Amino acid sequence: MRRITGKAKDETLIELQSTADSHTGDGPAVLTAFRINLHSDENGGNGVSSLSDRGTLPGHTETDKLQPNKDTVFFRDGVRRIDFVLSYVDDKDGEKKQERRREFEANLEKVGLELETEDKSDSKDQKTYFLKIHAPWDVLATYADVLKIKVPFKESDIPHSHDVPLEWLSQPFRLPEHIMRPQSDYFTYHFDKTKTDFFLINDKDTFFPPSTRNRIVFYILARCPYYKEGRRDKDKTGIKRLLSNGTYTAAFPVHDCRYWKRARDAECESERYNLYKHWAKFLCFYKEQPLNLIRKYYGEKIGIYFAWLGFYTEMLFFAAVMGLICFTYGVLSYDDNISSKEICDANIGGNIVMCPLCDEKCPFWRLNTTCLSSWQSHLFDNEGTVFFAIFMGIWVTLFLEFWKRRQARLEYEWDLVDFEEEQQQLQIRPEFEIRCTNRRLNKITQEMEPYLPITSKCARFCLSGATVLFWISLIVACIIGVIAYRLAVYAAFASIIKDPMRKIQLVGRFITPQLATSVTASCINFVIIMILNFFYERVAIWITDLEIPKTHLEYENRLTMKMFLFQFVNYYSSCFYVAFFKGKFVGYPGNYSYMFGSSTRLRNEECDPGGCLIELTTQLVIVMAGKQLWGNIQEALLPLMRNWWSSRKGRHHPENHYSRWEQDHVLQNFSQLGLFYEYLEMVIQFGFITLFVASFPLAPLLALFNNILEIRVDAWKFTTQFRRPVASKARNIGAWQEILNAVAILSVVTNAFIMAFTSDMIPRMVYLYAYSEKASMKDYVNNSLSIYTISHITSHNMLNLTTDNWLDNSTTTCRYRDYRYPSGHQNAYARTMQFWHILAAKMAFIIIMEHVVFVVKFFVAWMIPDIPSDVKARIKRERYLIQEYLHNYEVERLKLQLSASFITEPQSEMSLTSDKHEVLSECL
Repeated sequence: MRRITGKAKDETLIELQSTADSHTGDGPAVLTAFRINLHSDENGGNGVSSLSDRGTLPGHTETDKLQPNKDTVFFRDGVRRIDFVLSYVDDKDGEKKQERRREFEANLEKVGLELETEDKSDSKDQKTYFLKIHAPWDVLATYADVLKIKVPFKESDIPHSHDVPLEWLSQPFRLPEHIMRPQSDYFTYHFDKTKTDFFLINDKDTFFPPSTRNRIVFYILARCPYYKEGRRDKDKTGIKRLLSNGTYTAAFPVHDCRYWKRARDAECESERYNLYKHWAKFLCFYKEQPLNLIRKYYGEKIGIYFAWLGFYTEMLFFAAVMGLICFTYGVLSYDDNISSKEICDANIGGNIVMCPLCDEKCPFWRLNTTCLSSWQSHLFDNEGTVFFAIFMGIWVTLFLEFWKRRQARLEYEWDLVDFEEEQQQLQIRPEFEIRCTNRRLNKITQEMEPYLPITSKCARFCLSGATVLFWISLIVACIIGVIAYRLAVYAAFASIIKDPMRKIQLVGRFITPQLATSVTASCINFVIIMILNFFYERVAIWITDLEIPKTHLEYENRLTMKMFLFQFVNYYSSCFYVAFFKGKFVGYPGNYSYMFGSSTRLRNEECDPGGCLIELTTQLVIVMAGKQLWGNIQEALLPLMRNWWSSRKGRHHPENHYSRWEQDHVLQNFSQLGLFYEYLEMVIQFGFITLFVASFPLAPLLALFNNILEIRVDAWKFTTQFRRPVASKARNIGAWQEILNAVAILSVVTNAFIMAFTSDMIPRMVYLYAYSEKASMKDYVNNSLSIYTISHITSHNMLNLTTDNWLDNSTTTCRYRDYRYPSGHQNAYARTMQFWHILAAKMAFIIIMEHVVFVVKFFVAWMIPDIPSDVKARIKRERYLIQEYLHNYEVERLKLQLSASFITEPQSEMSLTSDKHEVLSECL
């Protein structure tokens, strides 16, 4: 590419030479010329007019005057592909920004990129300029060598393996073969520019797929400076800084076509259309995902996310089925629940007077008022829940182990086996190179490289850690505030709902004070979670930028750990409170425990006679379902509304009147952290269905339905609402794998404690086998309630007796949930022996369950190899073939060199001998 100065003022003629080398004699070089008018209009912008408007160059035909198709991914010549598009507008700082653009674009041309500008008069809003970028073969080959991109050198001779034994059963769920395998399988090797004849290069224009092309161009854009030659200003480097200071408004690769219609150009792949038709439509929810096509179009990083999400959803099916069976068992055993029958019986539960649940405002109450909640508790708190909790401990191990195998297969098929080391060396963040001015010698490469001094690194880490601790403390403070709300508002609900003079008494049996308090507190907690999450996301990005991580991998891992640590405390702390703290530190009548001391009158909450499990279920359902509903609304509606708002102005013609880059320009930008939030959402859900699944066996079923929708919403969003993201590589799911492993181990502990301390199962089992006379649950309710003398209750602990109209004078005692001796006993109000038996049984259950599940987990993990045997064989065969082919290739090159030298040397010797004979004959 070279500039040719024209005769007209401020005009430049750019001559572009085709990829064919005119010096080789293979054919005439094709010249494409057009004139760029660099006049300055009233806004300081660059105008562009085609050469055909002013006349035809000598030797050019009238075909140059043809109007090109605007919905295309090629330059005006119809040959060079658009690999990237930059957009900009004129504004107040037009001269300064124009100078930056001029220097930046000049440096891009020096690298070898070819540029073409679309004038603002051709854009729909009459304001936006578009700079189209094309990377020719030399640039692609050079940077493919630098980035060690793997390319095919031999077609694979290993047949595809089918993991499904009964393939005919899976036919309705399969997609066409050309969609599932859009390209043939090849053995690949790192591209080497000096050995182009070693690789299978049939057509240089299509050898590198569009995803690789835009990845290479973005690599150049991110490191290209925009300062003048001779100056060294590290801050003036990269497209990201130009975007942040408004020099350019957008930078993106273009989609290959409209999503609802194939491209008219036969050379265009129309992969976006295929993705929308076979993947993004919701009616395809039962079909498999075209992972190879996703990887080919969007890159390996996005492909590995959808592979993980699809596998996670498949495994959820088995957990959902078992959870549904557990819940069905609870429904079918409804009539066998003797404890609930006793509570609801007017002659048993109706005659049991319970002590007030709060001070001053709460009356005495009958046990049968909790009839409905006791039945609800039985649906989730039954014998089947124990087996389901054990099953989930094993399920999560199977999920993680089988995912490792699936991931290993994808690593091989997508040429990611040796990518980790490459990424560390080659994916250094431009921000690190710019902000780290110190240099030191790399002991491995023996080259000078930027580094961050240890003092600066420690200071940044200390500030980062302090910020994270502050925000976690803020969450804990908010949770304590919600707990204080629960304690304070419970008395109000109790006085309103239980007051016989109020009409709400009509629904009092359905809305108990416990239920009203739990539901409202859960809703408030969910709102607080969303607000804190909104602010902390920005703080987490800020402190991660402050640390200046060296590579993209380090950046993502650090941000992942910060965000998940915060989200873990934010989403799960309320559930931990209900599961492990509520009702455990209550005290007893006359000696209650108070939050912040007795002066606050905030008495610690008690559980229902049926246990706190139903409240944990309520908390889990509200937070989990609310988050999933809000997440789907954000993912589906917000991009749609934003795109509608950005595209409603300036469009006075049908869609096909606008160019491909203009259609993509109005779409939402897919940020570098876009995939991070998708992972975070799913991992938080994973925590809900594993950490607290013993309290709600239907959680996997809700997650399954959500994920089926999530896959199609994400697919629809990627294909229709987002610009095409820059393709990037990822070998695995990164730090999320370690987080999932940690959550899986923690889930065994939490579910064991939930079954022991939150559920009422262990006390029932102890009573059944140790204290029941006829080995039945009859009279269990009476056994689980202790007796307290009403006259011993202090005045501030109960409501005035005159307000309890139904409480007769013959009632001298009330009951409360605990195992203590009654008054008159030598150990009055001390713990009974049964309490210690139950506590011992709970601890034994925890130890046994944890050991059983952990032994099975580690045995399963040991039995299942991380890498399938056939994948190991393929990797070994490919490495063997690479060595063999490289050896043969080098031998052939050496033979050619030797033969060439052998031919030239004898000729030179013969000519020298003949010259000597001629000289000798002349002398004679």
